[in-house]
Amino acid sequence: MRFDVLTLFPEMITDYCSQSIIKRAAEAGVISVNTINPRDFTLNKHKKVDDTPYGGGAGMVLMPQPYVDAYESIDRCENSLTVMLSPQGEPLKENLVKELAKFDQIILLCGHYEGFDERIRDIIKPREISLGDFVLTGGELPALCVIDAVSRKLEGTLGKIESANDDSFSDGMLEYPQYTKPREYRGLKVPEVLLNGNHKEIEEFRQSQRLKRTKERRPDLMH
Repeated sequence: MRFDVLTLFPEMITDYCSQSIIKRAAEAGVISVNTINPRDFTLNKHKKVDDTPYGGGAGMVLMPQPYVDAYESIDRCENSLTVMLSPQGEPLKENLVKELAKFDQIILLCGHYEGFDERIRDIIKPREISLGDFVLTGGELPALCVIDAVSRKLEGTLGKIESANDDSFSDGMLEYPQYTKPREYRGLKVPEVLLNGNHKEIEEFRQSQRLKRTKERRPDLMH
C-alpha cells in the first residue's frame, strides 16, 4: 500500500510514521508513505498557497493552482483512490477502513485555514472522509488516522493479523476486556476463566463480554 500525502506540514506525517508499528510496516515494505508539499508548486514568489475569499469573510482559502499542480505531479497506479480529509465527508468507520485497504494507493489531501477553493474539488474529484462532526485546524491528523487504521488491515503490519480481527468494530461490537500479569492488582483479580486453559470457555466468556460492553457503551451498534 502506498500513501501519498499532500500537506503543508510534511514533518507532521513523517514524524508519526517513523515510530512504532507504522515504522515497522514501512521497513518491511508493507506500506510506503510519501509527502508532497503544495508550497513547492506555487507560482507565487513568496510561496503563498492561500488568499482571501471572494465575497468576503474571515480566514484564508487554499488556492487551486498549487494543490492541483502538486496532485498532478503524483504517479498514480491503476488501483488508486484520492481522499480529501474534510468535516463534510463520510465518517471514517470500520467498513470504510476495510474498503480503503483494498486499494494499492491512497492519495490524501490535507487542508488548512478556511479550507479548499471549490475548484480543487471540481478538478480532482476526491472522495471526502471525515473523522466526525467537528473541525480540526488541519487535515494531517485525519490523514494519519486513515494511514494507521488502513495499515492495520494489511498482512504484515501486525505480528498477527488476528489482532486486527479482534479489534473493536471488527464485527460490529466492541472488544472484550484484556488482562495481563499480575493475576491480582490492588484487590482486582483476573477472571478465573482466563486462567483455566479451556479455550472454548475462554471464547464464550470473551464473546459474552463483548456483547455486554457493546450494550452498555454503544447500544447504537446493536441495531
